[in-house]
Amino acid sequence: QVQLVESGGGLVQPGDSLTLSCATSGFTFSSSALRWYRLAPGKERELVAALTSSGTGIYYADSIKGRAIISRDLGKDTTFLQIKTLKPEDTAKYYCNAASTWTGPDLGSWGPGTQVTVSS
Repeated sequence: QVQLVESGGGLVQPGDSLTLSCATSGFTFSSSALRWYRLAPGKERELVAALTSSGTGIYYADSIKGRAIISRDLGKDTTFLQIKTLKPEDTAKYYCNAASTWTGPDLGSWGPGTQVTVSS
């Protein structure tokens, strides 16, 4: 069974940085594409970053492009999303997921997510 547990969120000030983590299990991490989403109040869930199974292909949404880095630790089956220069509009609950192929459906049910609140 696919399990996803996000962590690392918090209350930060505009301009700060955060690194979110997602510990995973229940699927072959090294051969899966990895995805980070966020869900803000009143908005639809947004795919903000993705990493191919090879680790060489990356997608960033325009909303965080240039400020974010998606990465993974193959030894710990964990994916990370670092976001720099945080803005109030980055406030959302962040979730990870995985897929067997780049365009395939998400593998697992949503984890608890990790809340990021950017406010002065």
